[in-house]
Amino acid sequence: MPTVEIKELIPASAESVFALVHDYQRRLEWDTLLSEAYLETEFSEAKRGAISFCRGKIMLGGFALRTQYVSFEKGKVAAVKLLNQPPFFETFAASIRHRAIDANHSEIIYKVNFTAKPRILRPILHPMMRFILKWETRKRLKALKKFFQIHTDFSKNVLA
Repeated sequence: MPTVEIKELIPASAESVFALVHDYQRRLEWDTLLSEAYLETEFSEAKRGAISFCRGKIMLGGFALRTQYVSFEKGKVAAVKLLNQPPFFETFAASIRHRAIDANHSEIIYKVNFTAKPRILRPILHPMMRFILKWETRKRLKALKKFFQIHTDFSKNVLA
């Protein structure tokens, strides 16, 4: 099962970064991969058991992933598993860990595991999908970092 892991230092507390990453009202303000992101109607906030819907941008195929939070510890870690069957993904799971460095800096560690389909094309799809996921995840986390560099007061508002 291919794995992608990307880390980025963010100029904000782990709690602030965690809050923004899982705030689906604000997700598209920073997330460069998505064209649509929301929680299903029965969930007012991200939490263990909540189901999210995220659609990638058209230039990346516009695939929609419906995922469920299987772990959710505010300020520390959240993990999701795939519920639907989008093209090219047989399995997909992701975790986002947050490590406090000090009161105003943290590290985010985004890890993705997946299996491509169809099985016969895995020798071709796995390296290609791994490359694309790594490139896009790095781009997303740099955009998240830039968001906090621009919105320096965001962490104060989140934790107030």
